[in-house]
Amino acid sequence: MVKKFVYAFIRGLNKPIILWLLYVKPRSGYELMKEFTKLTGQKLKPGIVYPFLHHLEKGGFTVSKWIEKGKRKIKYYSLTKKGENLLDRVRNFFNMPIKQLIADMLTEKREIS
Repeated sequence: MVKKFVYAFIRGLNKPIILWLLYVKPRSGYELMKEFTKLTGQKLKPGIVYPFLHHLEKGGFTVSKWIEKGKRKIKYYSLTKKGENLLDRVRNFFNMPIKQLIADMLTEKREIS
């Protein structure tokens, strides 16, 4: 049961994490899924990643570019200036008082009597 709650919490952060990963460097959908798993310990499903990437691209928040690697073509996504502004707005949201709440929640331990 606890695992389900943790998964639900992380699932709520998957899109901000994807934005941040694209800010760090251009990535393919597959690379996003792998890096997300490394960071969170949770798998990110293609049914979440690719529709979100397409939505970002359609909105002008990302651009994509096909790159050949060997005999394969891989689509890489990178943030546009508009996408960086979106990430800044997300960061500002987390810099509100909720940031302190989350930090406290992660560091404080309550004694059980």
